[in-house]
Amino acid sequence: MRVLLDTTYALRGHSGTAVYLERVSAALRAEGVDVVEAADERRPPPAGGGAGSVRNLAHDAWWTQVALPRRAREARADVLHHPLPALASVAGCPQVVTIHDLAFERLPEHFSPAFRRWASLTHRRAACGADAVVCVSGTTRRDAMARWGLDGARAVVAAHGPGQELAVRSVRAEHFLYVGDDEPRKNLALLLEAHARYRAQAGDGALELVLAGSARARQDGVRSEPRPDLAALLGGAAALVHPALHEGFGLTPLEAMRAGVPVVAARSPGLAETCAGAVLYVDPYDAGALAHQLARVAAEPALRAVLAARGRDRAAAFSWRASARAHIEAYTLALDA
Repeated sequence: MRVLLDTTYALRGHSGTAVYLERVSAALRAEGVDVVEAADERRPPPAGGGAGSVRNLAHDAWWTQVALPRRAREARADVLHHPLPALASVAGCPQVVTIHDLAFERLPEHFSPAFRRWASLTHRRAACGADAVVCVSGTTRRDAMARWGLDGARAVVAAHGPGQELAVRSVRAEHFLYVGDDEPRKNLALLLEAHARYRAQAGDGALELVLAGSARARQDGVRSEPRPDLAALLGGAAALVHPALHEGFGLTPLEAMRAGVPVVAARSPGLAETCAGAVLYVDPYDAGALAHQLARVAAEPALRAVLAARGRDRAAAFSWRASARAHIEAYTLALDA
C-alpha cells in the first residue's frame, strides 16, 4: 500500500501535530506501508488575520485542490492522507483525514467568529466527504458523530503513541512545567493565577513555574523558555501542569507520564480518556483548587512517586505501532469504499 502523507504542518515548527506526523510516518513504514511525504515548502507563515490570512487560505486551497492531487498521481498513491481536515474535490484516489479535536465547536467563545465559521464548515465538509476518517480518541469520534453527523462506520480511533523520544534520566522537584502556547483554550491565565496563589502560601520555598514554548508571562516566579530542552525541563519538574479546557487526546501529558513526571491537569473528556486515573485532576475554572494541588505535589514526595508510577503504567498502554495499525485499518476502509 502506498500512501501520500501531507506533512506541510510539520514545517511550522514543533507541535503535537508535527510529532504525530513524524512518529506515525515512521511507524507506518515499519508496518510495511510505502509512505510518500509531500510538504508545501512555499506555504507562508500564519498571518494572524487580515489580508495575510486570506492569502494563506488561497494558497492552501491551491495546495489541497491542485498540488496534492498532482503529487498523488505522480507517486501513484493508493491513498491520500490529510493529517488535518482537508479534502480535494478530485484526487484520483481515496482520501483519509485525521480529526484531532472539535475545540472550536465545544468552546466557541475561545475562537474568533471568522475562524470558527470557517473551521466548522471546511472541517465538517472534509470529514464527512472523506472515504475514511482517523480520530485520535473516542472522544473526538463521538464529537464528530454528534455535531457533524459523521458516519461512525467510516471513523477509526487511532490513539497516538507516547509522544516523542525524550531522554529523561531522572526526575527532580525543581519547578513546575507548562508546555505549549497561550491560545485561550489552553487556559494559561488560570495556571498563572493558581501559581501566584501557591507562591503566596508557600513563601520562599515555592517552586517556580517554567513556560516551555511560545507562551510568555511577566509574573514573579515564572520563567519562559522559548527554545526549551524539553527532556531537561521534564527532568527537573515536580509536575507537568496542563490546564487546557479541552483536548482531543493529550499528547503532552502522555509524554510526561512516559518520562515518570507527575501530571496535574484540568479535567476534560479527551484528556481523561488518555490519562485515566494516572493524573491529579482539577476543575478547569477553579484556580484555588489548582493552587492546592500544586502545593500538595511540591510538598509530598510520596504523592509524586505514586503519580509517577501510575503515569508510566498508563503510558505503556500506548504505542505508535498500534497507532500505525489503526491508520492502516482506516486506509483499508478508504480503499474498500
